This record gives sequence, structure tokens and C-alpha cells, in this order.
Amino acid sequence: MIPRARATGRAFGYRVFYRLPVPLRRRLVRLAVPKYIVGAVTLVRDTEAGGAGRILLLRQPPGHSWSLPAGLLQRSEAPVAGAARELHEESGIRLSPDLLRPAVPNAVVHAKGWVDMVFEAEVPASRTALAVDGAEVLEAAWHPLDDLPRLSRATANLLAHYGIGPRAGEVPPATPPAT
Repeated sequence: MIPRARATGRAFGYRVFYRLPVPLRRRLVRLAVPKYIVGAVTLVRDTEAGGAGRILLLRQPPGHSWSLPAGLLQRSEAPVAGAARELHEESGIRLSPDLLRPAVPNAVVHAKGWVDMVFEAEVPASRTALAVDGAEVLEAAWHPLDDLPRLSRATANLLAHYGIGPRAGEVPPATPPAT
């Protein structure tokens, strides 16, 4: 229970705050609230793969490990549009944002101050051309889920949320809501 004097002080503070002009209130909130960097990630599965399946991974400089197609959102960009844009920029795969579906969980909050908005897509690998620029991305390739290459730490941590990779089981996978 909040003591009455403290509750009265909070009420007074809110009254003052809500009388401020909206731009000033927004600026004050931005100063007081933790900030996050928001990225969009796409987990692309091969529809033709048998067994455990295959996912698309990228090898980026310096080239020691593999990661998922991902990048930072641009100002005012919808997360699904950012995921589609990054997928095309990094792998050459052009998919309409409406072909990407939110992964479960869709948002993964990392302790270091960033949030990944994760989306999933399926494409037939044999009919999907991969194209990399050789600068930002050195190589794009399909990898079996039961025989993944060395993953970046961030990718291994992210995939664990979906029960994939070397850290699978360390993070309980999200369960979809009951329908």
C-alpha cells in the first residue's frame, strides 16, 4: 500500500506532467525511459528439405561464424517491412512482407539493450537464387538443422528461443497461444 502523502505527491506530479505540451512530455519520457535498438530478423526454412529441415544462414565479415538475415529498422519502418528489406539486401531473396509471419515469440528482448522482431518464411531452396554482395555478406547457404555450422553467439542465443541449435533447451521455447 502506498502511503497517502506519497500517493498525493505522485498525483500532483502526474497533473503537472499532463499539463506540459506533448512534445515536451515525449522528450521527458525519452530521457527517463531505457532505450532499445530494434532489429528485424528472418528465419527462412527450406520447404523441400527432409529430415530435421534446413535454414538459411549468412557468413558475414570477419567470416568466423554464421548468422540469420537481420538488420536494424529504419526510422518509422514497420518491423515486417524491415525484415523483408534486410532479407533481400543480405541474401537476394525478395519476399513481400505479407509472406512473412511473426515467429513465436515475435519479439526477443536482449539484456544488452536491443530487441529483435523475428519473422519466419518458407521458400523452396532449389528454386530460390541466393545473391550476396561480398562486402556485408560473404556467403549465404542452406544448412541442415541437425548439423549447423559455427553460429555467432547472438544467433545461437536467438535460435534457442525456437528450440534450434546448440543452445536449444537452455531457453524454454515459446508456446503458441491456444486456439
